[in-house]
Amino acid sequence: MAYALTRWNLSELFPSFESPELQAAFDNVEEQVTSFEGVRNKLSPEMDADTFLEVVRASEATTRIVNKIYAFTGLSFSSDTQDQTAQTYMARVQQFAAEMQNRTLFFSLWWKELDEANAQRLMSVAGDYRYYLEAMRHFKPHTLSEAEEKIINIKDVTGVSALETLYDAITNRYVFKLQVNGETKELTRGQLMAYVQGSDPDLRAQAYQELYRVYGNDGPILGQMYQTRARDWYNENIGLRKFSSPMSVRNLANDVPDEAVDTLLEVTRRNVGVFQRYFKIKAKLLGMERLRRYDIYAPVAKSDKKFEYNAATQMVFDSFRSFDPQIAEMAQRVFDQEHVDSEVRKGKRDGAFCWSVLPDMTPYVLLNYQGRARDVATMAHELGHAIHAMLASHHSTFTFHSSLPLAETASTFGEMMLTEKLLAEETDEAVRRDILFKQMDDAYATIIRQVYFALFEKQAHDMIQKNASVEDLCKAYLTNLKEQFGEAVEVSDEFKWEWVSIPHIYHTPFYVYAYAFGQLLVFSLYQQFKAEGDSFKPKYLKILAAGGSEAPAKILAEAGVDIRSAAFWQGGFDVLSRMVEELERL
Repeated sequence: MAYALTRWNLSELFPSFESPELQAAFDNVEEQVTSFEGVRNKLSPEMDADTFLEVVRASEATTRIVNKIYAFTGLSFSSDTQDQTAQTYMARVQQFAAEMQNRTLFFSLWWKELDEANAQRLMSVAGDYRYYLEAMRHFKPHTLSEAEEKIINIKDVTGVSALETLYDAITNRYVFKLQVNGETKELTRGQLMAYVQGSDPDLRAQAYQELYRVYGNDGPILGQMYQTRARDWYNENIGLRKFSSPMSVRNLANDVPDEAVDTLLEVTRRNVGVFQRYFKIKAKLLGMERLRRYDIYAPVAKSDKKFEYNAATQMVFDSFRSFDPQIAEMAQRVFDQEHVDSEVRKGKRDGAFCWSVLPDMTPYVLLNYQGRARDVATMAHELGHAIHAMLASHHSTFTFHSSLPLAETASTFGEMMLTEKLLAEETDEAVRRDILFKQMDDAYATIIRQVYFALFEKQAHDMIQKNASVEDLCKAYLTNLKEQFGEAVEVSDEFKWEWVSIPHIYHTPFYVYAYAFGQLLVFSLYQQFKAEGDSFKPKYLKILAAGGSEAPAKILAEAGVDIRSAAFWQGGFDVLSRMVEELERL
């Protein structure tokens, strides 16, 4: 089957915002929640296992409908962030979900307070719900009274959630202007970034300058929005919930020990020289004494090879098929069911993501496909996410989603399989060299860049509590960039605005280390794959099939990985160091 650039088809969720089916879904949730409220008086430490499981299943049934409503609204908004109906529904759904959550909150509060003996008794018969129930109890020390929890839920709708929607609506309407061959082009951010990765050094500089001119114009406002986001995070999580640090909130949600994350950050910081060596090699090949920050993604060979969309899909399927035919079939299903939005449009959300709605529903994938090798890699990456969810589809709605640190495993592994296929088939040495350098560029973007974002977030949250201005944060960010690049790369002043252009630090504070976690983990797993061949595959597929049904440390321990060990993380950097040595020999 041939595939063309297209919008996705959301009819499997709901036909439209005006459809009776969508209104019926709201009504259905309302009815189920009213029924659920009736179990409040039946909850007791001695309740029998069958009654308890009925309550958990009822909660899951409601969550399934809410997930569908949320996905339909969020995917509609992503495909056109300027659509007023979608904007209005985003607010309506957030309000509705918060109200429903408040009415069912009593169950999770009762569960966290239950004595250990009875909790263990009920978890022992809970089957696939066990880890979901266990993870909920981790939050017991940070849980407030029912009245306080309700206030926070309602406050978030018109507070932090509204702020995030506003940030998206403002930044996704930006138009960037660039002079190309004497003609002024009006571009989306995704289209502009193609020039950042192009072979013309002047256009690379102009593209970055334009990017941060536009963000910088709104920088003081976007910076204030970030300060508000960080204060809200502190007020709730440190002030009220008594977490030990802003980052430990995310670590507990990810169920990853603080010391494992600290080790990852420390080992990355110690290995920053690997990439500084790489940037020096790149400068030499580009005929420059020293790279500018504009040049770090520059191609080393002038191979402006374009990949037609359908051919790209087949390449990705083939690379997956060579590992396991089952995962290629899953990737194809995403396209066959029209769950991909791939074309570039004004107002559409930039970048790429995968949204897994329910275990038994094929995930949705957003791309902004422009035909570059990087776009093919992004396709492989997002389809990796989809495959991860599909392999875990035998789990419940509560346990099929992997935790954030493991969420990047299949996506990054998928990219590596594609790269290997490209290298094996490419005969043009210039293109081969470009692919090898792109692999290192991507490793920089996924590991060092993301860890230094996380280090900046830690610093920024601390500074904001000490009343730092937006300008103070800009200075701190420039210092952060200078540490990661050292003497290898020259950083110009407009990059002080880069942090306000990173949606993750607004939407999901401290998300970003998950990328580095996933990439270094995959380097380790890929080494095992190369050493063990076919015998490695069942172990890898088992990690993915676990979804979010166990703690990440436990899932990985079964594959022989200790995430607390500095030596494990160093192993990923050793792979990178060997790649740099290979490039030095070229």
